[in-house]
Amino acid sequence: MSIDEIQCVSYETLSDERLCALAHAGDRDAEEILVKRYNRLVRTLARPYYLAGGDSDDLIQEGMIGLIYGVREFDGKKSASFHTFAEVCIRNRLYSAVRAAARDKHMPLNQSVPLEIPFFDSHGFLFDAALISQTNPEDLLISREGVLDALSGVRRQLSEFEAEILGYYLDGLTIREMADAVSRSPKSVDNAVQRIRRKAARHLTTSGDPSNG
Repeated sequence: MSIDEIQCVSYETLSDERLCALAHAGDRDAEEILVKRYNRLVRTLARPYYLAGGDSDDLIQEGMIGLIYGVREFDGKKSASFHTFAEVCIRNRLYSAVRAAARDKHMPLNQSVPLEIPFFDSHGFLFDAALISQTNPEDLLISREGVLDALSGVRRQLSEFEAEILGYYLDGLTIREMADAVSRSPKSVDNAVQRIRRKAARHLTTSGDPSNG
């Protein structure tokens, strides 16, 4: 085993907080391991926006930017865990991207509809990631129940297979991982995701129309 491989194995056993400390000291390997460790969380948080009409690649990129910000700005002296801090940073970046896209009709995210409750303070302002260090990130966590409530109407329109895929999809699994879980081909799973996306878009478009009530 090479020195690099030994170092990688050693790093994998370190806590998120310890890896952050190493990253702050300029260790790019530690930062890379954290990014890989949280890749699935980024996918999980971005996917409700994708189902609502966002561009998958753009959303993942924005979420990764939020994650990198979290790695570089995390203060280990705070009581919140890195996981909590990273989640807030990723969510905040996604919300900011969707809001910015809504102001520019030419951007791919302009059709995105948030399926979760934004992080608003008592005055109605969206929290900026730069302000997280001045408050307790644990207080900013929003329950995933908001997502489930928003998708409840969509679920009623799904086949049993599509409903199963939706559950895995919102948990951040890749197409290959979902295909293995349901013993179907990746193409079959991808087609199901596209059907779910179309049904979600129709539901979100018509649910607010009184004529459809």
